[in-house]
Amino acid sequence: MAERTFLVEHRYLNLPVKNNAEKRVVRFVVDGAEVYRFDIELAEGDADFWVYADLALFQGTRLTVAVDGVAENALAALVQSDAPLGMDDLYREKYRPQFHFTSRRGWLNDPNGLVFYDGVYHLFYQHNPYGWSWGNMHWGHAVSRDLVHWEELGDMLYPDPLGAMFSGSAVVDWQNTTGFQDGDDPPLVLIYTAAGEPYTQCLAYSTDGGETWVKYADNPVLGHIAGHNRDPKVIWHTPSRQWVMALYLVDYDYALFASPDLKTWRKLCDVHIGDATECPDFFELPVDDDPANTRWVFWGANGNYVLGHFDGETFTPETEVLRYAGDGNSYAAQTWSDTPDGRRLQIAWLRVNLPGMPFNQMMTFPCELTLRTTPEGIRLCSSPAREIADLYCQGVHWVDEMLELGEDWLNVVTGERFDIYAEIAPGAATEIGFVLRGIPVTYDVTATTLTCEGRTVSLPLLNGILSLRFLIDRASLEIFGANGLVALPMGVILPEVERTLRLYVEGGPAKVATLDIQELDSAWGCHSADSAFAS
Repeated sequence: MAERTFLVEHRYLNLPVKNNAEKRVVRFVVDGAEVYRFDIELAEGDADFWVYADLALFQGTRLTVAVDGVAENALAALVQSDAPLGMDDLYREKYRPQFHFTSRRGWLNDPNGLVFYDGVYHLFYQHNPYGWSWGNMHWGHAVSRDLVHWEELGDMLYPDPLGAMFSGSAVVDWQNTTGFQDGDDPPLVLIYTAAGEPYTQCLAYSTDGGETWVKYADNPVLGHIAGHNRDPKVIWHTPSRQWVMALYLVDYDYALFASPDLKTWRKLCDVHIGDATECPDFFELPVDDDPANTRWVFWGANGNYVLGHFDGETFTPETEVLRYAGDGNSYAAQTWSDTPDGRRLQIAWLRVNLPGMPFNQMMTFPCELTLRTTPEGIRLCSSPAREIADLYCQGVHWVDEMLELGEDWLNVVTGERFDIYAEIAPGAATEIGFVLRGIPVTYDVTATTLTCEGRTVSLPLLNGILSLRFLIDRASLEIFGANGLVALPMGVILPEVERTLRLYVEGGPAKVATLDIQELDSAWGCHSADSAFAS
């Protein structure tokens, strides 16, 4: 074992990473006691990238870093600094998404702890700060005032003796049911899974509006029930004046629990949503914007959901298990609590490997969920949050134009990031196709199916009109069809040199009722030099 002891004088300890190197266990020791441990593919020569550990809690102490299986001189590369190293091209990296959230460094997966308070949207997420692959589960933390521009604050939940920090949710405890309040701010409370032996459910809280967080001293608040029970989603149920938790149990089983104070819980009922596992969500929505006609949605990580009624004790399904059509590469979607305008806003992990980058994976762009009546019954729909318009910089628009065989209007457009909306009456066309920065998206008019990157989904016409919307970023193509009845978020690296768009028809002409193309600014302020709209 190699050891290095030093006085902590700076905020960050920078560590070099070599992908696919042997994983080493790193331990931080203060006054002879281990205070933190993680594993890392530590570079013992040239590094692929640098990561960092936040030493804020250890300022002024003598810290020993101990690493198994490396030579003493391997630790000489560890460097203290006031700002993380290797950030010269931060947010400008080759595959860095420009309007989808990604973490500065390391692996990202499930969104966690989504809550709005005092003008700020909080986004926590599963995070491995020390590598490109899954592991070392912490909760990363970012905040935004507009769902578009995010500030990453660092990791807020660290592994502890109860286990790694697996997924969960967040609430504002407006009535101080927990007794955590200390000052003017109501407590913000995180409810999470500690993935130890066994898996249990725990709390952490903030009394300063989300700036700092403390784990509850009497964790866990819900002990082991079955298997790897995990991923608590908690809401306040006003009619019964209690907290309600949706929890994954085992073997495709979920359950609801209730509590008066987030600390003591009793089981209410079991819930089944087909072959879904993990990461439940549970929320109420009006049908067709009618507040007098609502349904509860019980959602699973893979996009399965059931609609029904909830009386504070029992969830009663009224539909079979439904599938959010064409869920693509997204997973573990969650919605924000306490949104100021009543919108049900959702974000998901968008699964895509980003080779050669010091970060990996991304989030979808936030969407608004609604319930709409269709010929098949009530269905869940989504559309990009309206805040996307904050990034519009220049655009082009067509209305009531015939698109003939062999025509291509879109050669007037080149660029990297777009929001595209189209309504097309197929007419005599048998196929309507887009080629979006080299990625084909085709609609079979006869079969009423949409195909992209090997995925084919059913997409109905609405009153004879094909409705499509595309969000295009460096590593994703998010597709919305039939006014959000179908969503297909695709994680795909778009060819860097291919910046063109194309629209075509086969079999006969089609009428383009509307086609609106908006180029998007970078949320990080990184502008593309070669984007252009020809006049």
